[in-house]
Amino acid sequence: MRIATKPGFVVVALAVGSLPGCGVWGGGSNDMADAGTTAPSHSARGAAEPASNTFAASAAVTSARQMRAEGRADDALAELERAIELNPELTLAYLEAGDIHRERGDYDRAEPLYAEASRRDPTNFQAQYGHGLVLQLMGRLQDAIGAYLRALSIDPNSFDANLNLATAFLQIGEPSQGLTYAQRAVQLRPEDGAARTNLGATYAALGQYDAAIAEYEAAAERMAMTPELLLNLADAYGRVGRHAEMAGTLREVIRRDPSATAYERLGSALFRNKQYPDALAAFEQAVRLDPSHYPAHNGVAVCSLNRYLWSNRTDQAALTKARQAMQTSLAIKQNQPKIVDLMSKYGR
Repeated sequence: MRIATKPGFVVVALAVGSLPGCGVWGGGSNDMADAGTTAPSHSARGAAEPASNTFAASAAVTSARQMRAEGRADDALAELERAIELNPELTLAYLEAGDIHRERGDYDRAEPLYAEASRRDPTNFQAQYGHGLVLQLMGRLQDAIGAYLRALSIDPNSFDANLNLATAFLQIGEPSQGLTYAQRAVQLRPEDGAARTNLGATYAALGQYDAAIAEYEAAAERMAMTPELLLNLADAYGRVGRHAEMAGTLREVIRRDPSATAYERLGSALFRNKQYPDALAAFEQAVRLDPSHYPAHNGVAVCSLNRYLWSNRTDQAALTKARQAMQTSLAIKQNQPKIVDLMSKYGR
């Protein structure tokens, strides 16, 4: 799964597959007593009941896993509820139920189950990691970070936990804290494109754009070149002044998945490369695709203002177009000091 981050980094990867290492555990002997064995005393029966419940609970989890594999999720949940009633200490029952709810997108039901599993068995990696994952999906990022750190204290070499922890730090705007984990994920799986993408986004957030480009390019060699990856790569190219490569990358994005964001960034690259008519055309196409994309309106305004100034302030049509674009942009997003300043100079 991919999730949005702050502007400038379109997406980063998040591992959301089945919990790593989950397996059935528990159980016991099901051998029957020999015929003629003396019946247990009352105290012996009392001692046997907890063991019997433990066995039955483990059997219920095994049955639930089979039901889940057959696509019978509701039946599996009912069986897991029975397992928990029989043995409230059976951590795997909570994890299996939480996993089903998470896969359904019902994070509010999944979270308490993972929380209970991690409370009952604090040293269980799957419980801590699963709790962190669902908390991250809920947007409770600080809580997710705590859970991932607990998971990594149990298994420092978990690829998914390192990857997701780095992502969470990116999401809260603390890339420096996430860098070690992003690097660790790449060390653990050097050929994983998602890990390379996350490390690139972390470098970019830290202003280390050359390093970001190296990771994005490495990611492109190891995974499908998605529009999101290409947008991130194009942004990094632009940050280091490689505007021709930025434009070429964005044209590839547009070929694959035309969007207002891609056209607006293409306009920016072309403008910086002094291809002004093509830049204006790209900004206008972005506006057509998404009239609420205010950066594209800003691009139209700047191109039109330049045209007005280059005409020795005689091209009134260009000035009018610039004013209209700035007014539209400010109506969408008011807090734009640079556009407000331009409006004060050219708005009348």
